[in-house]
Amino acid sequence: MTRVDFYVLPERERGARLGTACRLVQKAYDSGQQVLLHVADAQQAQQLDDLLWSFRQGSFIPHAQAGSAEAAAASVVIDGSDAPPAPYQLLINLADALPPCFSRFERVIEIVDPGGAVAAARERWRHYKERGYPLEKIEL
Repeated sequence: MTRVDFYVLPERERGARLGTACRLVQKAYDSGQQVLLHVADAQQAQQLDDLLWSFRQGSFIPHAQAGSAEAAAASVVIDGSDAPPAPYQLLINLADALPPCFSRFERVIEIVDPGGAVAAARERWRHYKERGYPLEKIEL
């Protein structure tokens, strides 16, 4: 069964959702996991794409946007569709909506920004809980 972790950013890190996602991707990539970053739209996909190249001095996370020629071979893919084409182990959801394909993953990470859509995050928590998914809240 899919494990779901909610990472809650501290108040002082408002707006750091994408940066936090990059740090989590780095850890997952370093441990050999296949990662899908589920984004809300093309603008967020481009922001994340740019940030993955520059978020940390000296870091390098090879990644691709879904639909590109590189996506089929990438360990980290940015996608906003509802049905990812390849098997991934980890889904990091950066959209406010619940991705319908979440149960295909071993683990889902939701990043909650206190200055963002907290009500939407609470609704996703309720959805997972009502369906019996193991949940954990991690205060950063």
